Amino acid sequence: MAEMQLIEFREALRQALDEEMTRDDRVFIMGEEVGEYNGAYKITKGMLDKWGPKRVIDTPISELGFAGLCVGAAMTGLRPVVEFMSFNFSFVAADQIISNAIKMHYMSGNRFSVPIVFRGPNGAAAQVSSQHSHCVEAIYGNFPGLIIMAPSNAYDAKGLLKSAIRNNNPVLFLESELTYGDKQEIPTKEYLVPIGKAKVIESGKDITIVTHGQMVSVCLKVVKELAKKGIKAELIDLRTIKPLDIATIIASVRKTHHAVLVEEGHLFAGITAETAYQIQEHCFDDLDAPIERVCQRETPMPYSKALEKETMPTVERILAAVYRNLNL
Repeated sequence: MAEMQLIEFREALRQALDEEMTRDDRVFIMGEEVGEYNGAYKITKGMLDKWGPKRVIDTPISELGFAGLCVGAAMTGLRPVVEFMSFNFSFVAADQIISNAIKMHYMSGNRFSVPIVFRGPNGAAAQVSSQHSHCVEAIYGNFPGLIIMAPSNAYDAKGLLKSAIRNNNPVLFLESELTYGDKQEIPTKEYLVPIGKAKVIESGKDITIVTHGQMVSVCLKVVKELAKKGIKAELIDLRTIKPLDIATIIASVRKTHHAVLVEEGHLFAGITAETAYQIQEHCFDDLDAPIERVCQRETPMPYSKALEKETMPTVERILAAVYRNLNL
């Protein structure tokens, strides 16, 4: 039996970074406070002491500058990991991400690859208000040439980050500040989680629930509540948003004939909108009810704790969507 270790989400990320830096001396990490401060969320704790300032590099508050520097480093043979203190701050670097990192392989006629990982917390934390609560996956998902990942647990965080660093394409690796302290048993031996493969977390026959990132923990509570009423829900964790593992979703919907899609981001033009379209494209005759979506309400994120809760997808809102879908 494989030896296991109980660690936090943040430690899983640290292990992935450390193992890949050990395996490949081209890998380095750069960002605000990743070195002397041990990381804003302590992901890189102790790494400056181990690897030194040439591979764990502190930056000024200049996301456009250090993102561009790392795109150039990736083009010339290195494998940078860029830490954004928050993906909200990636908007300052959007030109480098969109115009250069994502498009360089195409625009150079395949002469340049850009093996770069942009990682950091995405979405809402606790009372950080509207300028620090954006979900960026739908925005960046509109651009071809980018892989987007959103792990929900420590096991996937480690395995997916290692796969991301080894990939020769630009990757957005979306974490959540709210899950950094979550603990899980993971193997002590090295492992990878494949890119583009969703995971069926809970098997069921009555309804399919599809989600990703920190919404997985919310939906797990929903599944438990439904089980008390004899409703067996199948819960799918996307893990990789782009490319989307539509095959796993289709197989589930053809079995359950019902679908509720949940995301932390907004309703209009979101990940659930694209997923819903693809489900109806492939499963129109299998559906016994219209697809339901539960998303962040169409408003900037309030600062008030009470209003913040009303804005986000909750167990109550998801349960209501399930009951509507099943006509209960």
